[in-house]
Amino acid sequence: MCRLAAYLGPELSLERLLIEPEHSLVKQSWAPREMLEAKLNADGYGFGWYDSDGKPLRYRYTMPIWTDPNLPELGRGLTSETWVAVVRSATTDIPINTVNTMPYVDEQYHFLHNGYINKFSRSLRSCLRRELNPEFEDAIEGNTDSEHLFMLFRQIMWEESISDPAMALQEMYWRLKLWLKDERALLNIIIAQPGRFWAMRSAINGNSPSLYYTVNPPAYPQAVLVASEPLTDASDWTEVPPQTLFVVEHSGEPRHISL
Repeated sequence: MCRLAAYLGPELSLERLLIEPEHSLVKQSWAPREMLEAKLNADGYGFGWYDSDGKPLRYRYTMPIWTDPNLPELGRGLTSETWVAVVRSATTDIPINTVNTMPYVDEQYHFLHNGYINKFSRSLRSCLRRELNPEFEDAIEGNTDSEHLFMLFRQIMWEESISDPAMALQEMYWRLKLWLKDERALLNIIIAQPGRFWAMRSAINGNSPSLYYTVNPPAYPQAVLVASEPLTDASDWTEVPPQTLFVVEHSGEPRHISL
């Protein structure tokens, strides 16, 4: 399990998203309120943003977020109109290292996953390896279920010539449901590109992890935020219904799609 956050809006410093809120991801790393399993998110963290050409940039750290001596200066110095961030609680038997730390990226997307596929190495990994074309299988650097899901998403976008990530996420969900049969999967996913993101709260044979969003809140005017748990104690956060995919455009109300 992990805790996620994403931001779209006017240019914002990293510290305003990651550090300053009363229930920031730093706080959620050691005091989460709504974790279904585990008590800490102390197995590293990462965040992503974009360069002037719209190419993804990322920073990953394999120790607890509160131990990173670089974070205060990064928080003050980095600004972006689009942010994604994660604090990690590693699945049992999955190594804690850089290649297993999100966000995952390709030429245009950031990918975050909160949840797990139960008994992944036995229930789905071999199936996914058979499904993936060599170019996507060879791109896998680690051994997390999350990275395999990202490669499946990329392949669906490629093989179906899909230009809408929402359609690819829907297709990915239904393929997983077919393959997993009675096995459990928790599938909260955020995919981002400059000025938009796609967020999915879902599960197969289980209960979805928590996910919330807020639009134009007083603390972040003209912005949209999504997070595993509300970052502030304000009442303007809305819980995302389970089995829902929603599309977020800059300063716009999310468009909900039922799975």
